[in-house]
Amino acid sequence: MFGNKKNDDKKVEKLSGPREIPGVVQNYLSKELKLDIELVRLLKSTTRRKGDEVRAFDIKIFDEGDAAAYKIQVKDFTTLDVHPELVLWEGWFDEGTKKVALVEKKKFVQDVTLFSADEIQKKIEALTDQSNSAFFYMARGPATGGPLGRGSTVVELAQQVPGKKSKKYLVYAADVIDMKPAGKGEKLFDSDKSKDIAKWIKEAHHKRLY
Repeated sequence: MFGNKKNDDKKVEKLSGPREIPGVVQNYLSKELKLDIELVRLLKSTTRRKGDEVRAFDIKIFDEGDAAAYKIQVKDFTTLDVHPELVLWEGWFDEGTKKVALVEKKKFVQDVTLFSADEIQKKIEALTDQSNSAFFYMARGPATGGPLGRGSTVVELAQQVPGKKSKKYLVYAADVIDMKPAGKGEKLFDSDKSKDIAKWIKEAHHKRLY
């Protein structure tokens, strides 16, 4: 008859946006993979129902900081199908049985060397010419990406023009992709004082907060 719908028509699942990693998967990452639970809670996941299962889901885990550095907005599970470079782990979990199966797709760096202000100053003062630079991962600041979440600060020697007075060092904020600054980024300030620069960097060069 007219107007009848076929019984085998399937509703298209409405996928949710990025959320905190489900508790059962957080426990797996912490207990089985030995990740810092505080860092695990900073990561995000996208999920999709696994076939016709009621409580089982496919999952992809990523770092929002990395997505921002790549200039990619993750809307749902399908975004990470198109951008696999963002996926840290993928697999599935069952909320009923508490079973989790994940495959590592990209290395997640949780152990980061944190330098003291003196060590930062020495690295800055070791710069010899404009062809090299020093960079430090940041936990706060205007940039994104990297193991501390907020990109990096890059320090380099300024070009000295004869007859024109200029500061010795240039300081930039740069996004981090694959553990390296993505260019010099945005200029923040210049200075002659390596100690002041080192102190400024150290204030945001600490354990990741978000």
